[in-house]
Amino acid sequence: MKNKLYPLKFTPILKDKIWGGQKLKTLLNKQSDLPNIGESWEISDVEGDTSIVCNGNLKGQSLKQLQETYKEDLIGLQNYRIFQDKFPLLIKFIDAKEDLSIQLHPNDELAAKRHNSFGKTEMWYVLQADNDANLIVGFNQKMNRETYLKHLENKTLTQILNFDKVKTGDTYFIEVGRVHAIGAGVMVAEIQQTSDITYRVYDWDRVDANGNERELHNDLAIDAFDFDMPDDFRVNYDKKENQPNEMVSCQYFTTNYLKVTQTLQKKNHHDSFLIYMCVEGEANILANGFLENLKKGETVLVPASIESFEISSEKATLLEVYV
Repeated sequence: MKNKLYPLKFTPILKDKIWGGQKLKTLLNKQSDLPNIGESWEISDVEGDTSIVCNGNLKGQSLKQLQETYKEDLIGLQNYRIFQDKFPLLIKFIDAKEDLSIQLHPNDELAAKRHNSFGKTEMWYVLQADNDANLIVGFNQKMNRETYLKHLENKTLTQILNFDKVKTGDTYFIEVGRVHAIGAGVMVAEIQQTSDITYRVYDWDRVDANGNERELHNDLAIDAFDFDMPDDFRVNYDKKENQPNEMVSCQYFTTNYLKVTQTLQKKNHHDSFLIYMCVEGEANILANGFLENLKKGETVLVPASIESFEISSEKATLLEVYV
């Protein structure tokens, strides 16, 4: 007999990165002895990095096991028809103590052909940014293949990149084919397709402890660029309290800004799981008689079969995500 589904938490999968820092420990209370924690994978079905439930009766089961057992009850009927036993999203917190590599991601067609993977459309919500910290998104001028390659060859790539100074709450939609990088001093919540395919085009000439540079992927990257993309990556959104405010909605995911200051009765009309990332304060989620507390830096998955539930808080800011 299957256990009744309830709001699910997973053990964060922490990643040591050459550019990572300590904010995920000090600001989001992640527990680790890693020296440079760059990423916390909150919900993942990436091969080799499958999330494990850490609460309730299903504790110890993997996300993969849940999908095989609960199917559309977990992710929704239409999602199950499309994705079967593959969870469609990868949910992360990222801390950049140093600049990330300048990179881009392939689209679905290219990723499937080359890597048997989804593409990697993603978005960022800035949780915290040091003074004068920035993100790199897109180019600062009209760009074409020839001009880009010339700057790449001459090691003048940074001259043509767009640097945006950022603050808490700034949000960016990063479509496949768009060059980007998280700058030093920025911590973000990232929602993306389930994919770990990244093409690095420049890594600031840095080396690891053994004096080795990280691999670049310029031969692969050049065919993944979309040089004709408009500069529409900055996301404007409302912040009305106690109701979802749409931030990004695309074929891969929808993300809403939800500031909670009272008790909300929620109905799931989306034929999808719902994910809540707590980016400020804390909240309680009550569903199927199960009460789960959600603190800043924590993430919970509400299965699709839970049609109604309750969110309560005196003051919390959540990112609400579904497909």
